[in-house]
Amino acid sequence: MKKHSFIILAVLFSFGSIALMGCNKKKDTVAKIYIRNSDNSLVSGARVVLYGESSEPGQQGKVNVSDTTKSNSAGEAIFNLNNIYQKGQAGVAVLNISASFGTTTGSGIIKVVEEVTSEETVFIQ
Repeated sequence: MKKHSFIILAVLFSFGSIALMGCNKKKDTVAKIYIRNSDNSLVSGARVVLYGESSEPGQQGKVNVSDTTKSNSAGEAIFNLNNIYQKGQAGVAVLNISASFGTTTGSGIIKVVEEVTSEETVFIQ
């Protein structure tokens, strides 16, 4: 009887350990773009577009990711990219950035890394 109890406890402990290890909550995947003008000042209210294009053969030019926001009072445009990152995926994306404020424009790229806040600065002139 003791042997059966030990086996049952060992099996329950194993399943419990596996269940707890498999419950790691996915952290946010965020792209934060700082918008600066020619004198290096942060720009509030700039229109910022984050977009990506497919690199698959025959799919060039097809947009897979596209989002637009305005920079906040700290000159930051923040994009939550949880919808394109899947747990276990190695890397997320390299995305294009287009920014404009009045008649000034700027562009850049950002490498988005999974489950962290990736940051880039774009200068508009």
